Amino acid sequence: MTTLITVLKGGGRYDATWVERLARGVRRHAPAFHRIVCLTDLPLTVAGVERVALRHDWPAWWAKMEAFRPGLTEGPTLLCDLDTVLTGPADALAEPGLSAMEDYFHAGRVSSALLRWEAGDLAGDLDCLYAAFAAEPERWMAPGSCGPVPNAVHGDQVVIDHLLRREGLRPDFFQRRHPDLLDFYDPRRAEHGPVVIFIGDAKPDTATGPVRAAWDGA
Repeated sequence: MTTLITVLKGGGRYDATWVERLARGVRRHAPAFHRIVCLTDLPLTVAGVERVALRHDWPAWWAKMEAFRPGLTEGPTLLCDLDTVLTGPADALAEPGLSAMEDYFHAGRVSSALLRWEAGDLAGDLDCLYAAFAAEPERWMAPGSCGPVPNAVHGDQVVIDHLLRREGLRPDFFQRRHPDLLDFYDPRRAEHGPVVIFIGDAKPDTATGPVRAAWDGA
């Protein structure tokens, strides 16, 4: 079963609205996903979305490390950030195989905004990431734990990239496999897609034009 996982950690900018709008876009533009799961510590109720409780109180983006918990999914699994907007056909995200978004600022580095693996497959599962992080969360959350890296901010994707490299796992990058799939939001132009990614302070709720309309469900 092909699954999309997103993570909603309470106390920040995001709430159930973001889950509902992402799920609506997935159902419309990426129906190859049979299941949508939200890992959260909130009492979430969104039609068509399976709520799974977070087990740990890992702060902010570190909660995303729970997406790699063993047994959550079976088959192709995509970790997808809540601030992703689909505006056109995006079933390519559900294809089998280890793949990730290449970091916008650092070529060759993994971004956790979009990361896909084969859950339940001995050669393609990423439960090793959860095992490593859960064993020493304070260590991995500490800046410098991954040695010298180009990223100015130490976050989950720095650790994910480091642990993947340690395991000898090198994902394909979506941008190279599907050159026309991902598009980075730019307020200076109207048309975007089919998978719109937001970098920095830009977010769907402050977007304009067709992207905002897509996020609103128009």
